[in-house]
Amino acid sequence: MTKRVAYSGPLTDSSRWDSVALRPDDIIVVTPAKSGTTWMQTIIALLLSGDPEVETELSIKMPWVDMRMRDLSEVIERLAAMPQRRSLKSHTPLDGLPLDDSAQYICVFRHPLDAHFSFRKHVGNVPFPVFDPWYPADDQTGATFQHFLTGDAQGDQCDAMPLSLILRHFTASKAVADRPNVSLFHYADMKRDLPGTFERVARLLGVRHAPQVMDKLIQAADFDNMKQNADRFCPSGGKGFFKSDSDFFDSGSSGKWQGRLSEKELADYDAILDAALSPKDRRWLEFGTEEKSGL
Repeated sequence: MTKRVAYSGPLTDSSRWDSVALRPDDIIVVTPAKSGTTWMQTIIALLLSGDPEVETELSIKMPWVDMRMRDLSEVIERLAAMPQRRSLKSHTPLDGLPLDDSAQYICVFRHPLDAHFSFRKHVGNVPFPVFDPWYPADDQTGATFQHFLTGDAQGDQCDAMPLSLILRHFTASKAVADRPNVSLFHYADMKRDLPGTFERVARLLGVRHAPQVMDKLIQAADFDNMKQNADRFCPSGGKGFFKSDSDFFDSGSSGKWQGRLSEKELADYDAILDAALSPKDRRWLEFGTEEKSGL
């Protein structure tokens, strides 16, 4: 990956990464929105601290570098002043980020339709009117899903998370997945086997904890516990940024799109994925590693 792709929307700008001086042990969580970002960041925060009661404060301690809303100089100064091992967040596909040979890149994916419907709910919980044209409150014509299917991964549409952006995330990550410092995770696998996810992330980070400590860390990252303690685990939780911290976590369920799309809408979605991905890659992107055979 020699030349980075530029991604720039009303909320994000991948060029902000030019100002970040990466450290050899940095951990960068790279995901499409609503695909398990906060969950993975929480797992990392728990593993690095070894403390099930750690105050994660993700928006401050593990900042979303791409986001325009935070002053870049303040973010860079804060990152430079951190004495501890750092973890950073990005919703930019991996081909738009600096790819350092020493840093760890953890990429998380979710069934694109689940991510889309979770994002629909998310839009109503954030103070960003920029999404209103794409996600009208009264959508009688199915415009929202058409935007999802036809939106461009680059330009102003990227922040509304079209399907093309999810596919770009996946293909860019898969293209460098043979590197030892690039790892792909799936939301469905995290749900099926949270202890296994903790063990895998711990190995990647070179972190070891006693079994009894790991058990407590895993319990802290249980979805129901995070939702019940949303003011602690939600990014900017307890600060009134979201209309509801608890709703940030929605239901954590899969298959939330079932029964909500027409046959034509599903056929259009199928056609796009079949044209973009091999059957094996599509199966993994939608459902994760259902067997222990790997990606």
